[in-house]
Amino acid sequence: MIYSTATVPVNPAGETPLTRAQAWQGLVLKARDARLFLPPGLCTHCEVVEESATHIVREATIAGDALREIISFAPERKVTFFQVSGPREGAIINELFEDETGALQLRFYCYLGLRGKAPNGPEEQAEQAWMDSDKGYRSALLATLKRTRELVAGGAEAALQ
Repeated sequence: MIYSTATVPVNPAGETPLTRAQAWQGLVLKARDARLFLPPGLCTHCEVVEESATHIVREATIAGDALREIISFAPERKVTFFQVSGPREGAIINELFEDETGALQLRFYCYLGLRGKAPNGPEEQAEQAWMDSDKGYRSALLATLKRTRELVAGGAEAALQ
């Protein structure tokens, strides 16, 4: 099994501050359309196919892999991506929280397996190493916050309130 975690400050020194509500709306927008937040060409399809008050179901093609995810929302706190189909199975969580000093943080954590691969085999070990690297999910958190700031600065603030 793959377990990975990373935490970044939402408002590091030198960056335009985001409110919790703006950071939350960035996470919701990312859940609804990953194309807005991932590097160009990485996500070629992203569509919400089912919606309720507590979750959405989306189908996406990311890095060439067709995915189906159930995405649940704990408002202004947590977005959980349940991997229903695709190469991985398990859950990916993005969580907003205040640290012991009251600073807003964004944490990623996941517990995943690779379908059809040996538990803790070479494929899972490689995926674990990638997730824990500088190019893994820590960079995705930073990219999400950067894109959210761009949307706010570009006048999309109403969507991020």
